[in-house]
Amino acid sequence: MAGVGHNSGENAATSQVVIVSLPTALIRLFPGSPNEVEIAARNVAEVIDALDARWPGMRDRLTNSRPAIRKHLNIFVGGEKAQLDTPVSAGTRVMILTAMSGG
Repeated sequence: MAGVGHNSGENAATSQVVIVSLPTALIRLFPGSPNEVEIAARNVAEVIDALDARWPGMRDRLTNSRPAIRKHLNIFVGGEKAQLDTPVSAGTRVMILTAMSGG
């Protein structure tokens, strides 16, 4: 299984590389961000931290001040709805979706 080239030893054992899918609405706010990106993280909060490190301000679009995932967003890990403390494992797909609303 391929890992991140610069990770080795203890760091590689604690962080997993996951595939993160970003919604079109978020990509429009952060020009240059891709539809999908690989992130090394242990849980959803670390995924968001890594996204914010690459595109400053993205955390504010994904979480509120509690912090918690914003109401108008859903994050899924391996097809299951996730929270910030939801763990991720190597190769897992993390999908960030805008919630459907209206009447």
